[in-house]
Amino acid sequence: MSKHKYVFLFEEGNADMRLLLGGKGANLAEMTRIGLPVPPGFTITAEACNAYLAAQEQFQKEIMEQAYESLFILEKKTGKVFGDKSNPLLVSVRSGAAVSMPGMMDTILNLGLNDDSVQGLKDLTGNDRFAQDCYRRFIQMFSNVVLGIEHNLFEEVVEKYKRRLNVIFDYEIPAEELKLIINDYKKLVKKEMGFDFPQDVREQLVRAIQAVFTSWNNNRAIIYRRLNKIDDALGTAVNIQCMAFGNMGDDSGTGVAFTRNPSNGVKELYGEFLVNAQGEDVVAGIRTPMPIARLKEKLPEVYQQFIDTCSVLEKHYQDLQDIEFTVEKGTLYMLQTRNGKRTARAAVKVAVDMVAEGLISRREALLRVDAESINTLLHRQIDNSIELNAIAVGLPASPGAACGKAVFDANLAERLGQNGEKVVMVRNETTPDDIHGIIYAEGVLTARGGMTSHAAVVARGMGKPCVCGCEGINIDYNNRVFTANGVVVKEGDIISIDGATGKVMQGEVALIEPTFSYEFETLLKWADEAKRLQVRANADTPEDAVKARELGAEGIGLCRTEHMFMAQERLPHVQEMILAENVEERQRALEKLLPFQRKDFYEILKAMSPLPVTIRLLDPPLHEFLPDRESLFLQVYDKKQRNILDNELFQQEEMLKKIDNLSEANPMLGHRGCRLGLSYPEIYRMQARAIFEAAAQLKQENVKTFAEVEIPLVMDVGELQFLKNEIFAVYETIKKELGVELDFALGTMIELPRACLVTEEIAEQAEFFSFGTNDLTQTTLGFSRDDAEGKFIPVYLEKKIMKDNPFAVLDRKGVGSLMKMAIAGARKARPGVMMGICGEHGGEPDSIEFCHQIGLDYVSCSPYRIPIARLSAAQAAINNVN
Repeated sequence: MSKHKYVFLFEEGNADMRLLLGGKGANLAEMTRIGLPVPPGFTITAEACNAYLAAQEQFQKEIMEQAYESLFILEKKTGKVFGDKSNPLLVSVRSGAAVSMPGMMDTILNLGLNDDSVQGLKDLTGNDRFAQDCYRRFIQMFSNVVLGIEHNLFEEVVEKYKRRLNVIFDYEIPAEELKLIINDYKKLVKKEMGFDFPQDVREQLVRAIQAVFTSWNNNRAIIYRRLNKIDDALGTAVNIQCMAFGNMGDDSGTGVAFTRNPSNGVKELYGEFLVNAQGEDVVAGIRTPMPIARLKEKLPEVYQQFIDTCSVLEKHYQDLQDIEFTVEKGTLYMLQTRNGKRTARAAVKVAVDMVAEGLISRREALLRVDAESINTLLHRQIDNSIELNAIAVGLPASPGAACGKAVFDANLAERLGQNGEKVVMVRNETTPDDIHGIIYAEGVLTARGGMTSHAAVVARGMGKPCVCGCEGINIDYNNRVFTANGVVVKEGDIISIDGATGKVMQGEVALIEPTFSYEFETLLKWADEAKRLQVRANADTPEDAVKARELGAEGIGLCRTEHMFMAQERLPHVQEMILAENVEERQRALEKLLPFQRKDFYEILKAMSPLPVTIRLLDPPLHEFLPDRESLFLQVYDKKQRNILDNELFQQEEMLKKIDNLSEANPMLGHRGCRLGLSYPEIYRMQARAIFEAAAQLKQENVKTFAEVEIPLVMDVGELQFLKNEIFAVYETIKKELGVELDFALGTMIELPRACLVTEEIAEQAEFFSFGTNDLTQTTLGFSRDDAEGKFIPVYLEKKIMKDNPFAVLDRKGVGSLMKMAIAGARKARPGVMMGICGEHGGEPDSIEFCHQIGLDYVSCSPYRIPIARLSAAQAAINNVN
């Protein structure tokens, strides 16, 4: 019986084995397969990780047996022996999940060194400084990753020696002082752990593999997976690879490069290189590297080979590649390639350009851009036409503008961000442990690190502005300030950063509306050609309607008339209507509101002509238009205390009585929606008159309109029948008065489970349906949204009872099942009836895909979500071809 295979040599794998070997392992195997210079190695699979974690962090016997067999093959290939005193084999141990999670899990370099093998490395290379530097790095990395000793404790030791030697960089420390540092490191390990630093190289290997597997569940990895909706069950593979040394002198180095600019998508090699360094030096941002173009000056043959290799990789993968490489004594080695993280702006440009270059199809281009990410292209940017007084300038690592309070640690950034405050995180350099703070920051500013440092890569992936390597700022963590060109910025002071130029400004700066690139417009044009769903807008004002059309709306799917009632010049008339004691008094108040409503509908219908506009009649309970009870009560109490018994007091007391009469234990399920229309039909009659008079006026002006009059919160056909008769009676009156016939439709919003069950009956009276999934989610799940989101939905998400917040991502199993039933019933009674969705789910990509799958005709969302919805609808059509 053959044993299960947990370990694959690089030559045994390929790019299609991503789930098993992880992205890094699969790509190392693929680069090996196509003949690129990759140091030999093997991958322990993600299956092994899951087996290890499932067994309470215990290895299956076969895992290490197969690992040692593969290690023996590496020894044969290289002629070196793991742990040997005279000719030691050194390896790197790196994580690699199926989905790229840059910096979230752990890496160890130079594994296999001990007090004996370091002498062998010295004798083998004839370079004592190099050997001691490798050993120093290994002890520091292993102690931090495997033993859990704080990284900064080791940095303090190094800094002490650099001050003593009066040097700036680590590579300037001579061999003899490195030996002293190593001794101090070993003393530190003994002090912190109570045992000596492990000298057994097999123990080192086992513990390193365990640490990488365990890092799958470290806090930063969990936060990153939650943010990017990565499956917790994937696990991580471990890659064991022969070391290539970039720290062997001036003809050696390490770098990270992208085959195109990941900030703007321009087709140019974009990256950085450090001479006499190892890979983590670049990514960690400890030193600020030189641009990749400088490699041409220092090592022209290596540079040309690297350029050629980048071209091969981009054509092979047909995507922008993020590449890690090392140069050892003038020889190039490829350590990693993966599809590069990029900004939304870059993603759009790269996708459109690659179609023009014949690398991918239009359909592939549409799938290449994360629909949610283009939200960042729709926000305001810094106005560079105004002279900006920058206090410092760094590297423009991730575009966009950020403004907020300067904060110096991730915990504070998270806490303030959760409270709704805008913050900019300021650090010497970020580490993966800062991920929770970056999530809540508006942007990131670092004093060190380059365009491919951790801060830059993570910020670009999140669509956040970032300025890196801003060496003009000097951060004093102890006093919570930074200085720049004589300017002192305290924690809590407002700063602005421009990720497109690298400028840092004191205070808040002017912003401008975004402009859309040719590539952006082209991609959305392709999206419109590919999608089936219409995309409409939720818009309550003419300004919203105009913006929605600019962004590609095909109509208005929800115009909320209650928002029109809240304007200051109208509120007194609305309150007069509510306080009315009889129909006559109420009618007088409504006559004052009629001109306002008619003007509202005239302007919105005109702005959207000739596209459809769904106008929802008054929905919220009337008490929402009255003053806050507590504030009013205090005003009344104060007047009585001061014996001010005037007419205003009498009116306030009457208002207080009305508020008490209208108050409800559960207003969401109370006297609202069509129930208001049934209780006070004169309100809906006024709104219907305003709609028809506005449409009639526009018809006389030769402006084509199509109003869809929507009755909210219907649960029974009887409700709709009664209100439909009222509205058609108003229409007949208008037709007779003005001598015009209008083209319009009357339908309802489906927001209640009972309505979903009886749509076959309701469809006999309704000409269209719109799902109000905000309320349908509340009534299906029995959740009060305001309470649930703040109190217990986070608990449900943490305990994995729910995968997503159901108010953000449509609940397909529960709410979705009701929607399917509603669609089937409605179309049985009225084939081809128009059906759409107008809750917030109408602008969320996963929910849009579900709407496509169940056969809705349109989605409706806020104006600035329209481009996202257009692209999502196209992706849904491509991914769900029958």
